[in-house]
Amino acid sequence: MRALISRGNGLSLERDYPEPTPVHGEALIRVLQAGICNTDLEIIRGYMSFHGVLGHEFVGVVEVIYGAEPAQQYRHLLGKRVVGDINAACRRPDCYYCQRGIFSQCPRRTTLGIVNRDGAFADHVLLPVENLHLVPDNVSDEEAVFVEPLAANFEIMEQVHIRPTEWVVVLGDGKMGQLAARVLALSGCEVSMVGKHEEKLALVEQRGISTYRLEEAEQMVEEGTRRADIVVECTGSEQGLALALRLVRPRGTVVLKSTVADKSILHLAPIVVDEIRVQGSRCGPFEPALRALSQKLIDVQPLISARYPLDGGLEAFEHAQQRGILKVLMRL
Repeated sequence: MRALISRGNGLSLERDYPEPTPVHGEALIRVLQAGICNTDLEIIRGYMSFHGVLGHEFVGVVEVIYGAEPAQQYRHLLGKRVVGDINAACRRPDCYYCQRGIFSQCPRRTTLGIVNRDGAFADHVLLPVENLHLVPDNVSDEEAVFVEPLAANFEIMEQVHIRPTEWVVVLGDGKMGQLAARVLALSGCEVSMVGKHEEKLALVEQRGISTYRLEEAEQMVEEGTRRADIVVECTGSEQGLALALRLVRPRGTVVLKSTVADKSILHLAPIVVDEIRVQGSRCGPFEPALRALSQKLIDVQPLISARYPLDGGLEAFEHAQQRGILKVLMRL
């Protein structure tokens, strides 16, 4: 089959990559569309030292379910469009995290296209049947590709109690920041975005979200006019984290959403002195993401910068790395 492969020294398109090996309790999915995430871009720069098929944002059709139990109860998925949780947990009875339903932190987990599991930039992909979620008929393939990153942003509201009276600042106007701002706006709180690009800031302004240019945010910090209750850091840069710590009020919360290859040096004293809560945030619940798309609460179409066939995957990655580009999709 065709597949986009990361081998630690860049990216290659292979046309005779082995089909996934059947695994009891897993489903073989024919991929329809997949999206390039910043994590994919970081992986080809060395993040996680991953070797294999990239890609974890996808929608596809279930073709085969392997095994009897527990697969039998998932037979209704055959022939249906699905999206999938990217963390395949061990679900063993002696696993502290799995027994508490915290599958994303299972120490034996594999992660689609990131850790020890081939991903979705291929004709077929395998995932445990428990990871799969039906896509509503009124959600298009292109919209469904956004379910995984949307779910990651709904996780913020699972982790942090956001009051309607609070001010939440999203730092970064890229792919993750765009989705974070749209999701957080559903909570009813005041949401603002800080970014560098007028055209990207304009996208959230159309949704009623106030915006600040980076230099305006810096000036706001210098003048001490206002500090946010919660800052969601989506820039993935050391400079972004430093600014987030300056933007947040004492006893406020900084949520970290980005995964990057580079290491950062963090000055801890402001966190201690201002008693700032720092919350890491990664994967999240698929149900509210699917519901938001089905109910047309979030419009992701303006966030699509380009579409490529899988055969043009190398060009798609080159496009995705250009400045100002948001989501690049691949059709299979």
